[in-house]
Amino acid sequence: MNEGKTILIIDDELQIRRLLEITLSSNGFKVIHAATGKDGLIEAATQHPALVVLDLSLPDIDGQQILKKLREWFFKPVIILSVRNSEEDIIAALDNGANDYLTKPFRSGELLARIRAAIRSMENKEDVPVLEFGALSIDLVNHVARKDKEILKLTSTEFSLLSLLAKNPGRVLTHQYILKEIWGYGYIEQTQYLRVFVAQLRKKIEENPSKPTLLITESGIGYRFSE
Repeated sequence: MNEGKTILIIDDELQIRRLLEITLSSNGFKVIHAATGKDGLIEAATQHPALVVLDLSLPDIDGQQILKKLREWFFKPVIILSVRNSEEDIIAALDNGANDYLTKPFRSGELLARIRAAIRSMENKEDVPVLEFGALSIDLVNHVARKDKEILKLTSTEFSLLSLLAKNPGRVLTHQYILKEIWGYGYIEQTQYLRVFVAQLRKKIEENPSKPTLLITESGIGYRFSE
């Protein structure tokens, strides 16, 4: 599955770039890298990688700004790999379009798993009218969700919330992003409002709402729909 897929590493630490190149190459990926944000943007534009691994602490341009610039035209996955581990940095990166966020030091196996998941999610993102997750199916055209082939009684808001999460499987969506997408900018601080709808949705789609396996909470950040 990995054969021929190019990963771009944007990181100013030579040791990290070498470690990632060895790890990724041995797992079938082609690896290119850049030590500055400017060079990273050039490589992304000319080499068309399947995924970018981006450090936030770059010598020329802050990684958050690089991420914003990438998201103006680059629609493949971006995983942040940074020593910066504050909640503010993580939320900002996810809001700016990152698919995932890992902090240094990191485990190579975990990074590989997240890279594979991000690429798989992108490959499955073609316009499929019905999303399938085990016993749960979501018909995006007819706005109908079924569990064990039985139609779920969802409000229009609940269906919109479920669809947004299910169309981004494995990706952490921040509270602010979800609130903006579903309810608009006027609601981006209403996290308690979102919690109520998530709780209602879990009662309808989860086998055990108190121990959800589909709609996962990322504490202090947002929610992730499990693949």
